[in-house]
Amino acid sequence: VLDLDARLALTEAAMTLRLDQAAVAFEVNTAHLPAADPIPHIAAAPILPPPTRPYATPVAALLHDVRLLLEERGWCAGSMHGEDRQLCLYGALRAAAVGGGPLDQAMTALLEAIRRDYPDAVSVPAWNDQHGTARLAARYLDRATELAGARGL
Repeated sequence: VLDLDARLALTEAAMTLRLDQAAVAFEVNTAHLPAADPIPHIAAAPILPPPTRPYATPVAALLHDVRLLLEERGWCAGSMHGEDRQLCLYGALRAAAVGGGPLDQAMTALLEAIRRDYPDAVSVPAWNDQHGTARLAARYLDRATELAGARGL
């Protein structure tokens, strides 16, 4: 009767023999194949066009841009701008609506999306400071974007 170490040593020797035989068989079976060409050098990655907006309506596109802006810069509460360029929901809406975008309609859609779960919400800035988190801000921006897109805003 062999102990565990002896059985492991025998199994290792048997596996080594089988692997050596498989390596020889592979060399014999592929000896007639020409060598593969080396992989060509790729100078640079292709330049991709910027992604298109998934929403064609101006309010939905603005709310989508606000979501991307908050992902890029971060979310804050208590002020429009944080110490490291973070933005609150209202600050992000104002920053994304540069050039006279539909800020009022976007604020209305966002407040409506928030009030579905928080009926006592007075305004977007007040909700942002009282109940908001980065995750909730993203969730309600998504809901408001879908709402605006469905309404053709």
